[in-house]
Amino acid sequence: MQKSLVIVESPAKAQTINRYLGPSYIVKASMGHVRDLPKSSLGVEIKNDFAPKYIVLPERKKTVAELRKIAEKSAAVILAADPDREGEAICWHLSELLRPSNSNIRRVLLHEITKKAIEEAFQNLGELDGNKFNAQQTRRILDRLVGYLISPLLWRKIGQGLSAGRVQSIALRLICEREKEIKSFVPEEYWSITALLEASEPPAFRAGLVKIDGKKPKIGDETKARQAVEELKKTPFILEDFKVEEKKRHPGPPYITSTLQQDGFRLLQFPVKKTMSVAQRLYEGLPIGDRGPVGLITYMRTDSVRIADSALAWARSYIEKTYSRDYLPPHARVFKNKRKTQDAHEAIRPTSPDLPPEAVRPYLKKDEFDLYRLIWNKFIASQMSPARVEETEFSIRAGRCEFKAKGEIVRFEGYYILYPGLSKDAVILPRVEKGEILRLVDLELKQNFTQPPPRYTEGSLVKELEAKGIGRPSTYAPIIATLQNRVYVIKEKGKFIPTDLGMFVTDFLVAHFSDLMEVKFTARMEEELDRISEGEQNWLESLRRYYALLSQDLAQAGKSESVKGKGIQLEEKCPLCGRPLVIREGRYGRFKACSGYPECKHKESLNRVETTNLDEKCPTCGAHLVRKKGRYGFFVACSNYPQCRYIKNDKGEKKDTGIACPLGCGGTILERKTRRGKIFYGCSRFPKCRFATWHQPVDRPCPRCGKPVLLRRFIKTGDEFICRDEKCGYREKAGQSETDAGGGKTETLAR
Repeated sequence: MQKSLVIVESPAKAQTINRYLGPSYIVKASMGHVRDLPKSSLGVEIKNDFAPKYIVLPERKKTVAELRKIAEKSAAVILAADPDREGEAICWHLSELLRPSNSNIRRVLLHEITKKAIEEAFQNLGELDGNKFNAQQTRRILDRLVGYLISPLLWRKIGQGLSAGRVQSIALRLICEREKEIKSFVPEEYWSITALLEASEPPAFRAGLVKIDGKKPKIGDETKARQAVEELKKTPFILEDFKVEEKKRHPGPPYITSTLQQDGFRLLQFPVKKTMSVAQRLYEGLPIGDRGPVGLITYMRTDSVRIADSALAWARSYIEKTYSRDYLPPHARVFKNKRKTQDAHEAIRPTSPDLPPEAVRPYLKKDEFDLYRLIWNKFIASQMSPARVEETEFSIRAGRCEFKAKGEIVRFEGYYILYPGLSKDAVILPRVEKGEILRLVDLELKQNFTQPPPRYTEGSLVKELEAKGIGRPSTYAPIIATLQNRVYVIKEKGKFIPTDLGMFVTDFLVAHFSDLMEVKFTARMEEELDRISEGEQNWLESLRRYYALLSQDLAQAGKSESVKGKGIQLEEKCPLCGRPLVIREGRYGRFKACSGYPECKHKESLNRVETTNLDEKCPTCGAHLVRKKGRYGFFVACSNYPQCRYIKNDKGEKKDTGIACPLGCGGTILERKTRRGKIFYGCSRFPKCRFATWHQPVDRPCPRCGKPVLLRRFIKTGDEFICRDEKCGYREKAGQSETDAGGGKTETLAR
């Protein structure tokens, strides 16, 4: 009997699916996309209705050849790539390549990789979705047109290696515009006044000044603040009114891709790329003890909050059994999508009630467990009863001033039980009566300044892009990576800061491609892709309309002046001579340099945002040490670079043990640290001498062969000395005598 060939993207997914399908199927992995546009050329025949010229990727030729062989002998070819546009494109290209070998090609959609879901899906095989493929192909061609037509213009006008992208450049524009807001922001001083009061019953409480003469208070300096305090000290504080109200705090919907990325960053400090990588593993399947590989979550690229009826049923049953009926609302909670989505997908949720986080913890890595627990709690919480919170508000009159105090007590925790931190912030106010005169204990003055808008983090940038309808969450990780790789932005303390190059490129693109760089235009393009996916829009019409604008802008931008020869002039001044700095291109990339070169030879790293001067002196030349940011993060180096190239290891200086190198090169052994902070020992004459070891050298010879001795440290069994020559075999517990260790001389060794 002929078997059917099932093709998925990854070996991990293939392994999980293979467990459930049985011997009638052969499951193989395509290793992702097998065809794409060529890198060496545009790959799109614009005059021939934008016909793409796809090629088999060189690294996939062997895979395609193997799949063709198996397809020839198979009863059918079943394409089981991910159930989204990219997955549909993989299936479409596979079908084009395999159809000559086997014309019986079917499509299967797997929204979760569990036994039940796979069996149901294989009983309902379908056909390829041409509309979904057209949407992906349109996006691919649009991105290729922007990247391969605008990027060469940037090379000619600004410098080599620059790039533009349909969504990438919009994301960069958001970061640059936020930076301009921050730089132009002028902080304003204001003072706040808080009263510490006591009622007839404890506890004491704080109330903030909210109005003066019925208007929002504007206390702009300390003099006015102290005048107000003196006035208040002479004024009685009367409880004018109070209200007690019970409110319900309802849980939010389960995760979609963008909200998972945001919480992954906010709660776990995961970069977007890491969140998606870990979620992919949870979806494709991980070995869970005797169960073998199990898909723990549903498909993680989704913008729908819909939950399957079967999942709602098991979630409600789990809540009642685990917590009690009080935590279960009368009806399942159903969430509505904010806008039109690919509703074939569900929200991101666990696949089984039998696999709560603690049950799978022994089988998962820490990152996998943390993300799985986040997804589990969010889903279970979405179907739990709301928390009931009692809110109390006091309105207090003190002459012409009005104060407010707010208290909050959790009366029933509801879904808060999954998030203990939400229940800990209770503010308790005392029992009071209307008209009660309160005792003033103290008045607190605080100077404040208005704050500029914060710089974007990965989480807040994803939130902004999604809110504006730009791109898709599945594309955010590579976009963020590209912005950093091009040195358009750098990340400092988790926040994006545009470089001078990023600012200049953005200004150039906005000036010459104003329509394509509009946020609303890019968002409308995403909506068009959605309509193409639903068969409501012709994909060629969208391409023609977009290209008409692009070609018009390219023609105008081609007439602009080039800065490639003279460099990009900056507002920043040279610290040596005061002339303007410029961005230039060199043998090893871009850098900042003085425009007065060659008279002034000052230069510095392009991705340096600021250099912090330290009180410490350079041990080599005596100049001040400075803290800089480089390719691998912050480091401390001499301010006299490049004349002095001293660099201090950010984990601490290299320690010279004073022990001679055992290879006899004349160097000594240094205690050093890897980038991850692990200690190792190496020769001071590196790289001429490459002696290195994880074990600490000891200043004494082996009693058997005379070669150097090393100290190995063990937490459980204690430290021991060993000979560097493994053939010698000498070994001795630290603190043990040589006689006990098999030597002939009695000598207790110091540790």
